[in-house]
Amino acid sequence: MAKIVEHLINGQKQSGSGDRHQDVFNPAIGEVTKQVALATKATVEEAISAAEAAFPAWRDTSPPKRAQVMFRLKNLLEQNADKIAKMVTDEHGKVLHDSMGELGRAIENVEFACGAPALLKGEHSKNVGTSVDSWSEFQPLGVTAGITPFNFPAMVPFWMWPLAVVAGNTFVLKPSERTPSAAMYMAELALEAGLPPGVLNVVNGDKEAVDTLLHDPRVEAISFVGSTPIAEYIYSTGTANGKRVQALGGAKNHAVVMPDADLDNAVSALMGAAYGSCGERCMAIPVVVTVGDEVGDAVVVKLKAELDVMKVGPGMDNNNDMGPLVTKQHFDKVKGYVDLGVAEGADLVVDGRNLVVDGYENGYFLGGCLFDNVKAGMKIYQDEIFGPVLSVVRVATQQEAMDLIDAHEYGNGTCIFTRDGESARYFTDNIKVGMVGVNIPLPVPVAYHSFGGWKRSRFGDLSIYGPDGVRFYTRRKTITQRWPSANLREGTVFSFPSS
Repeated sequence: MAKIVEHLINGQKQSGSGDRHQDVFNPAIGEVTKQVALATKATVEEAISAAEAAFPAWRDTSPPKRAQVMFRLKNLLEQNADKIAKMVTDEHGKVLHDSMGELGRAIENVEFACGAPALLKGEHSKNVGTSVDSWSEFQPLGVTAGITPFNFPAMVPFWMWPLAVVAGNTFVLKPSERTPSAAMYMAELALEAGLPPGVLNVVNGDKEAVDTLLHDPRVEAISFVGSTPIAEYIYSTGTANGKRVQALGGAKNHAVVMPDADLDNAVSALMGAAYGSCGERCMAIPVVVTVGDEVGDAVVVKLKAELDVMKVGPGMDNNNDMGPLVTKQHFDKVKGYVDLGVAEGADLVVDGRNLVVDGYENGYFLGGCLFDNVKAGMKIYQDEIFGPVLSVVRVATQQEAMDLIDAHEYGNGTCIFTRDGESARYFTDNIKVGMVGVNIPLPVPVAYHSFGGWKRSRFGDLSIYGPDGVRFYTRRKTITQRWPSANLREGTVFSFPSS
């Protein structure tokens, strides 16, 4: 019988009140390795109740004591890094070194949360009026929740719950049912680190679980990372129910290669950005915009040469560069986009559709694909493919490249490869995208900044983690105070108070 990934509610693992389960696959072999329990509405409500009950005591726990839990959790994550990375690779497929990199970025967010005493400091002003002092405090919201995607099962939950709980909230996490094990295990480590039962709860599930979180009035705030259609649904439904919502959606990130760029280093960077994690990253680079045909010709030649030697195979082999796609359904979808690109008239320079990995013939392996002469009207240009498919679009000028990027519905990330500081500064100042790199293809902000795109890549006013995360998971309370002299009788004042 396959192993069952259960729920974690009030510090205890449980199967929940329903009998629905979903298969979890190892994508390298195309076989079911375990099942995950799908929570019913009643199970999610039980998790919310546990979080609600744990909130008063956790809210009143001092920020230094909350931070001490995070310090201990950081050590436990580092001590168990190999085990966690293998869980990620077993269910997602990405190569082990990529899983370790993901975990490293997760730990960065725990390190940031360790600064809770400083992050939660208020603001104080003395004598705003005669003998009147005023100050602001940042207080927790209550029960908060997060819904996370399949592609970063270790990292993205840590964009959310460590900062939420260190700010004094309690949390209900719903990880992706495709890759549930890492989030569950890391929550168990949090309990080992001293997080009280009920402060963090994990419910696995599908739309039923999501809708319960969206409609339950006890949930004050919801964080989400996933596709744009679902992000928009989460945002509109959550806000309609009076919740604070941050919902990060899809992307179609462009890399601009200027004529003066260091092409060898640019191509090396593009290979990792386009094909790392099999292209299943919201910050991946699926579009290269080359300025000038000479640059376009050179980039295509160099990319083709790199693809010829890129190693594709099971993620458990650290010698490989790229693993499989996450599911058979997603494999078929991405392969279908390659078929569509050919039908649309783009030039398929490298075709990865017929890749066979010896000994892993049933795995969901698609070789790296490269299109040239892609046009803005093509579906392979407009849609987020989320696979190892790189498109080269040719333009004549930097401004034409920027106009192309600005016209796209997504505004998540972008980058420019150049040696010209003036070009780089003009690009970073004027491009309508939320995260921008200069000679860096994956400009993912470090944990003490904040992550978030523009346009239809993000719904909500605040980005995720970092300073914006602190503000998202707290609300400001401002106190104005005066202690009049006991021996002085003051007259009534009817005018509006001022300093």
